[in-house]
Amino acid sequence: MIAILFIHLRFPGCASLKEKRSHLKPILVRLRREFNVSTAELELQDQWAEALIGCAMLGSDAAFLQAALETVLRWVEANWAYGDVWDSKIEILS
Repeated sequence: MIAILFIHLRFPGCASLKEKRSHLKPILVRLRREFNVSTAELELQDQWAEALIGCAMLGSDAAFLQAALETVLRWVEANWAYGDVWDSKIEILS
């Protein structure tokens, strides 16, 4: 099974793509290191104030994958200081 967490982030104070990426890259690296998930910026690459990131995990237990990605989402909501989490969604593909 593959589980994907989509997180829509908002960067209210960003004035350039370079600034946005300077805030986004550290969180993607930290998520990889802390939670052993694959991460990427999926959409909105040309928007200064928004990003859609994805975190993916593979496993055989849907309940475990769901709980693990919910933990990732809670961590992002609690620790990300550069903006707001607008929306999130977890999809589990079998």
